[in-house]
Amino acid sequence: MATKYLVYMVQVHTNFRKAELESLAELYGIKSIDFTKHDEQSPFFLVELEGDQQARDWIKRSILTRGIYEYWGEGATLEELHENVQSQPFFEHYKDTYKNDSFKFEFESYKGTSKANRVKQIESFAYLDFRGKIDLKSAKQTYTLIEEYKPLSDNVPGTVPIHLYFGRLVQRSDRLAVEKYDLKKRPYKGTTSFEAELSLVSANIAQVKPGTIMYDPFAGTGSFLCAGGHYGALVVGSDIDGRMIRGKGAAQNINSNFRHYKENNRFLDVLTMDFTHNSLRSNLVIDTILCDPPYGIREAIKVLGAKDPQRFVGKENVEIDGQKAYLRRDYIPTKKPYSLDSLLDDLLQYASERLPIGGRLAFWMPTANDENIETIIPLHSNLELKYNCVQEFNKWSRRLLVYINRGPDFHGKTNHGSSRSRSNFRDRYFKNFN
Repeated sequence: MATKYLVYMVQVHTNFRKAELESLAELYGIKSIDFTKHDEQSPFFLVELEGDQQARDWIKRSILTRGIYEYWGEGATLEELHENVQSQPFFEHYKDTYKNDSFKFEFESYKGTSKANRVKQIESFAYLDFRGKIDLKSAKQTYTLIEEYKPLSDNVPGTVPIHLYFGRLVQRSDRLAVEKYDLKKRPYKGTTSFEAELSLVSANIAQVKPGTIMYDPFAGTGSFLCAGGHYGALVVGSDIDGRMIRGKGAAQNINSNFRHYKENNRFLDVLTMDFTHNSLRSNLVIDTILCDPPYGIREAIKVLGAKDPQRFVGKENVEIDGQKAYLRRDYIPTKKPYSLDSLLDDLLQYASERLPIGGRLAFWMPTANDENIETIIPLHSNLELKYNCVQEFNKWSRRLLVYINRGPDFHGKTNHGSSRSRSNFRDRYFKNFN
């Protein structure tokens, strides 16, 4: 028999919530959830599951929820809530099941500040007739009253709740990880380091799994590697910019971040490497690819090679102190400009060749909001576009695109080789999209 649960979500990045919840449900084999009832405008989501274990599995690594509760009832007022709780068909069963367990009460408020006497509110639940010990530190059961308010204005929270939910806490989410991986507390970071919250959300939607290999081909200072390591993956990265890989000495580099988090056993390595000249061996199993390709904002996108190859004819044998110049550790290879469209085509092709069937590719792509043209998403015939989640800024946005490798027997649409952006994103960014 199915049990009703209340998912209490955070009201941020709402465009990503359903994708995260769906991906985690699929990851743990939970197929019974009706996502048509999910509403981006509300932090509350009622679902039916087979039991507490499913609820724990589903929510334990979620970032965009606060927790999941066994649903006991709801109402517009406290009195109506009590009537609703006692009218539920499962009320007597729940009451008998937990009556001897140690317990405590907690309170949550959404968009408001309560002026209620909490002791009196707890006493109003006397009909539950709990006989266990009250334990504020290690209670076996935690009962939560969640109050929803309507704000008086944009800056003034409400004081009178418009709706209340009551339930038994089953599982808190992984939201504390946002604080743990906060960039302000990270030993090694840079100006382009990806924020912790959406790095973790991206890893969830990409279904990064414990004991698998996750690859970030544009690792930078390693934000996505840290997120993948948090969820138990063995992570490897690469970047064309050797300065990012070397860091600022032994105390400030990507590996030092993993030591800081006590997760260095999940860090395989990072390589100074041009992704388009990839040197990872072809039989290395890559289960997930998660990355933030260069937008070309701080500097134009470049790959190894010469814009004018004729200038370098005959110079391959240049020696310094008796050693070939290109073999020296301080050698800086020449680079040539490359388009974002071509780079993304290369990324999709690489994913189709290297991911297992069902493996996921997830990456971020920038788009301008002020162009009256449709955003053209890169497509590959062997990859299914699963999610297109948008984070809006002022005049531009970035999209998390998530693909599933379906293999050569899947014949989807492709726009490989197409020019998908009609203007230079970097130039328009610095001109404030004017």
